[in-house]
Formats: sequence, structure tokens, C-alpha cells
Amino acid sequence: MGVMINGTYHAEDPGPDTSSGGEFKRAEAKIRDWITPDGPFTPDADRYHLYVAWNCPWAHRALIAREMLNLKPAISVSYARPRRTDQGWVFDDTGEFSDPELGVSAIHQVYAYQSPGYTGRCTMPVLWDRETGQIVSNESADIIRMFGTFNNAPDLYPENLRPQIDAWNDRIYPTLNNGVYRAGFARTQDAYSTAVAEVFETLDAVEAQLQKTEFLAGDTLTEADIRLFPTLARFDVAYHYAFKCNIRRITDYPALWAYARNFYARPGIAETVRFDVYKNGYHSKSELRNPLGIIPAGPEIDWRI
Repeated sequence: MGVMINGTYHAEDPGPDTSSGGEFKRAEAKIRDWITPDGPFTPDADRYHLYVAWNCPWAHRALIAREMLNLKPAISVSYARPRRTDQGWVFDDTGEFSDPELGVSAIHQVYAYQSPGYTGRCTMPVLWDRETGQIVSNESADIIRMFGTFNNAPDLYPENLRPQIDAWNDRIYPTLNNGVYRAGFARTQDAYSTAVAEVFETLDAVEAQLQKTEFLAGDTLTEADIRLFPTLARFDVAYHYAFKCNIRRITDYPALWAYARNFYARPGIAETVRFDVYKNGYHSKSELRNPLGIIPAGPEIDWRI
């Protein structure tokens, strides 16, 4: 993945930061404006466009929130091609993976609209504002919370559950959502061992919670569940093998596996999931993880209840 420097895209990039003992460090999102009733970005239908990639779990969060908050008629979407190139996330001229909004061929061309010139990685998801011709945010956690400000949207961050939601978000992001990447991109045995242990400690904690409650924060589905599910959807088909997170599978956790399938069965959620894309993407050719680029045949997993 390349990088933007002062609004200009550079395909050559040193790659993820592994400078601290071989540990993978994810770059932070840098565009974090907010949609509020008072503006300048207001929660208006047909004002915003979402850029996503099927493979990206952070983009998956935004797709799930858009579905659950009934915002599909209000917020349009462009889907990038499943695999990145030296141009980053790219689009076809026509078809499923084209951009009907701005007609760009790569996501860095959307970032190039930012003023002053953007410096940083060109990540997904991107929430684009038609009115100002600017990106509102490229932080998925902010995007799903902002979606809740639209009229009549269900409350995924209810005030009485915020302590529990925040606690789970704070634990799951570094040790599970990003923990699988810390394991998969680790450059030393110690960095990998630390990361993979934290992945399964967190999965064990989630399993224990779900033996007591229907959802992470109790008996109400919240944004904590939306932030967890994309990792579960990719785990057995991708992270377990490609990222060496192979102590256990999601299917080995009775409560967690039932929770994941029930989430998948909710209206519209299956439409946000592409297991075939995950397997092909995470097992694509990689000098470090899969030098021959051979895609495994399995696993065959039935997500139906």
C-alpha cells in the first residue's frame, strides 16, 4: 500500500511499522471530522457516500452499521476491487467494483481532494461528503457512531450501556480486531507469541461473557457487537491459517459460534459478508506469509443457524 504526502500519492512505501521488536503497529486514522445536527456536516439523506473494500474488516463495520441503522437508502456505496495493487485500493471502469460517485480508479484519488493536501495512508472506509467535496472521516469507529445521528436510527450506543460498550471496545480492538494483524504481521517469534496469546485470551473472555448474556454489553445489541463481528467472520477462513491464529477456531467456542451465526442470520448481514473474498485476499501472494500464492481449498463452514 502506498502513501500520500502533501496530497500526492507515492506507490513506494516502506510497509507497516514493525520497528518495535518486530511488532506490527497500525497507522492511525487522520481524518476525523464529525456529523452533527449543528454542522458543518449534518445528518442529511443523500449527502454522503461510503467507500469500502470487501476484504477490509474496518470497512465491514461501516457496512453493518449502514444496514442495521436502515441507512442504505440514505448513504450510497462504492466497492473497491478485492485486492490492492501498487495504487492501493483500486476500482474498475464499470461493474461491481467501479466508482459511480466520482469515477476514480483508486482510493488515493479521493484522498487527493482533501485540502490542505493529505499526508498519510489511504485506508478504507472513507466517508465522502458531496456538499463540501471533502472526506468527513476515515476512522471506522467514528463512522459507525456518526451513522447513529441520522433521524430515526436505532441507538447502538445507549447511555446506560456505555461503560460496558467502552470497556469491550477498548479490550477487543488492540488484542483481537488488530491483534490478529499483530500476530500475522509479526517479524519475530516473541512479537507473534505475545500477540497470538492476547487474541485467544480475548476470545476466551468473550466466550465467558456470551455464556451469560446474549450480546457483549448484555441483552441489547450495540456497536461493540458490530465491531466484533467482522473479525469473527474472517477468523476461521483467513486469520486461523494465514495469520497463524490457530490455537482454536471460532467454531470451537460453543457460545461464541452460536452468537456469530445468530448475528449472521440477522436481516441484511449476510449481504455484507464475502467469505470467498476473505479467503482469496488473505491467502494472496505474499513474500512473508504465502510466497507461492496458493489458495487453500477449505475450510467448508456452514454459517446457517
